[in-house]
Formats: sequence, C-alpha cells, structure tokens
Amino acid sequence: MIDGVRIKKMRVIPDERGRLMEILRNDDEIFEKFGQVYITTAYPGVVKGWHYHKIQSDNMCVVKGMMKIVLYDSRDNSPTKGEVNEFFAGVHNPILLHIPVFVHHGFKCIGEEEAIVVNVPTERYNYDNPDEYRIDPHSVEIPYDWELKEG
Repeated sequence: MIDGVRIKKMRVIPDERGRLMEILRNDDEIFEKFGQVYITTAYPGVVKGWHYHKIQSDNMCVVKGMMKIVLYDSRDNSPTKGEVNEFFAGVHNPILLHIPVFVHHGFKCIGEEEAIVVNVPTERYNYDNPDEYRIDPHSVEIPYDWELKEG
C-alpha cells in the first residue's frame, strides 16, 4: 500500500428503523484535523481525476453506489514512489480512505447509478488559492488505465 494511505472499515449498525454508520470521529487513529465536509458525485462510467493536494489530506467515504478510487504515489522521497493502489468502495465495501498530501487520486463510478462520496479534508477550500493540482485522467504521466478490466 502507498506510504501514508490508511483505511478504516466502517461499522454499520442496522436495526428495524434503518442503519447508522459513523464515518470519522476525532478519536479515530486516522483523524488528523477538520477543515470542512462536502459531497461530490459521479455518474455511471465517469472518471474524476487525477488531482493532488500540497496542503490537505482527504478522508473519503462512498455513501451511495460504488466507486473505484485509484491512488498514485509520485512523491520523490516516498518508499512507495511509482505505486498504484485501487480501492473498490461503497455500499458493498464501506470504508474510509485517508489520502495523504502529494498522492494523486481519482475515482470512477462503477455502478449503474450516481455514486456519492463524502469527503472530510483536513483543510477548508480556499476559493482564492485552491490547493488542487490537476492532471488529465488519461495522461501517460500516471501508469493507469481507467478502462474496465474484463476477464
């Protein structure tokens, strides 16, 4: 696994009324600090990526549908430089994925309905100077193909 990436398996508590799932608590080992909470979505087959942050870490949890979340470590000083990780997250695998600074990430909706991601980054969004650096999802800079791997 890419250095600094952490996973928390979600605890789902069902009863006859529905279910409860805590995503991130301030006493979790994975918690660093709070910046803001937001949702982002993707429609079936849509890829949103690549991007990375220089200041904030992300804490992503897919709360509706299924996403393939892919990480790429381009950090020169990292013991896992060049490594790619795939995570299948959502209703069938409820996890919280901690993505450290400078790790490229993106996701693709792999279900038949819009998927929803809750993100709890460590910093709030700066509208005047966003901490977001983008690369085309099909760039050869990152050794990854978003196409379905059949077989």
